[in-house]
Amino acid sequence: MASLLEVTDLHVAYGKVEAVRGVSLHVPAGGIVAIVGPNGAGKSSLLNALAGALPCSGEVRYDGRPLAGRSVEDRVAGGLCLVPERRELFREMTVADNLELGAFLRRTDPRATLEQVLGIFPRLRERLRQQAGTLSGGEQQMLALGRALLSGPRLLMLDEPSLGLAPLIVKEIFRVVRSLRDRGVSLLIVEQNARVALQVADLAYVVEGGRIVLSGTAADLAADPRVAAAYLGAGAAPKPETP
Repeated sequence: MASLLEVTDLHVAYGKVEAVRGVSLHVPAGGIVAIVGPNGAGKSSLLNALAGALPCSGEVRYDGRPLAGRSVEDRVAGGLCLVPERRELFREMTVADNLELGAFLRRTDPRATLEQVLGIFPRLRERLRQQAGTLSGGEQQMLALGRALLSGPRLLMLDEPSLGLAPLIVKEIFRVVRSLRDRGVSLLIVEQNARVALQVADLAYVVEGGRIVLSGTAADLAADPRVAAAYLGAGAAPKPETP
């Protein structure tokens, strides 16, 4: 399977502190890739660098072309979109207005895509005139995902999509993640919840101290005793769920 995103020897630093140290990874077209690891491992810094929000060194190629020098807006217009950890919604604007902003860089009429998004997240249709800041945490995550989908992404990067959400909402969010792959969207997911991330991913990387320490298929990492002991709690691989 061809790579949609290829990252080689990526470094991200805050002054003299290096948050990402020599990371190399790839995201196959049509695949789901998970990056798991503890808090402070450099996972979010990695995604922000790929989105163009942080300076970095190394080589990043998207759809076969280098991303160096391309702005955040240019990357989004090219189909590379990040849903950040804090969701970054416009809290005093309505759900409808937040969704409309997601389509700002689209060159085609977004109305058909909006109907698709509201079909994926019917709860948003019921709250189109409600202020985004009054939504529940799960609904805000749905809105952040819906806004990103309206930009027409080919590669969607999700930073901690399960953070602070109830288990039932997490299950719903990752059900949507699975369905997005069927719609032709590739995904790169950063998650502390390794159990749920490894259940949906094809490939996975474990990041500690800014470096990749393990990589392989998600199934192989889920069965690795080191991963099970450190990230899966009970020291056993997660049982697969039915999508």
